[in-house]
Amino acid sequence: MLRLHILASGSGGNAAIVENAATGEGVLIDCGICKRDFFARAEEAGFDLGRLRAVVVTHDHGDHTKGLGVVLRGLAKAGARPAVHASEAVFAASAPLRDAVASVGAAFEPFGGGDVLEAAGLAVRPFRTSHDAADSYGFRFDELTGASDGCDSLGYMTDTGIVTDKAWEALSGVRLLALESNHDARMLEVGPYPYVIKQRIASARGHLSNDQAREALDNLAHENLRAVAAMHVSQENNTYRLPRETFEAVIAEHGLSTTVSVAFQNRLVTIG
Repeated sequence: MLRLHILASGSGGNAAIVENAATGEGVLIDCGICKRDFFARAEEAGFDLGRLRAVVVTHDHGDHTKGLGVVLRGLAKAGARPAVHASEAVFAASAPLRDAVASVGAAFEPFGGGDVLEAAGLAVRPFRTSHDAADSYGFRFDELTGASDGCDSLGYMTDTGIVTDKAWEALSGVRLLALESNHDARMLEVGPYPYVIKQRIASARGHLSNDQAREALDNLAHENLRAVAAMHVSQENNTYRLPRETFEAVIAEHGLSTTVSVAFQNRLVTIG
């Protein structure tokens, strides 16, 4: 079975580890937090960082990349040298990402939409999202297994202003779902941000609102959805309560027993 350890989620920094519990190996999604928090929360999650096999990067913004260099150097000292995967456009646009790879001589392996990566006993399928970055992606993770009863699956999508056609396809039928619920539309409207920033966040290349996330979950909910986590919750334009209540209402409407969680900026949340 798969587990998702969300080490941090929000505009202050993002990092999450997808763990294949069958092998104890894992894949890191993004790293925009400091080494101290990264190592402490991975230890709290009970994940052995020596078994981290790959890093996948959603996009080039600093809250997803700024901690990668120091973390990769810390991992290298512990004997772990995961390959780093991102799109060519993201790699070209992100100096922190390029510097991180160069600082430890990490293998860099680019991907594009439609590609399938294999790491930690997982098939990792990137799909394009809609965000104001050089390029941006979400990921579907499927357990590589020949089991007749199927394989476990996990969907991960943040930093998108809409749910793209590729996202609908990739997130369909997953057992675990990490879904952006960034802002409350009314709080954003009356909040302290400059008008141009409000426009950016609410645009088709910004972030999903609670209402958009509710609609997405309503379409993605199914009887085998075991857990869902609200991701990238704004600390200025949302509360942690609102996404939880929104997701819980959808799950109740569908009559499901799905566990609802909210990912935090400064503490570990695990779903699995």
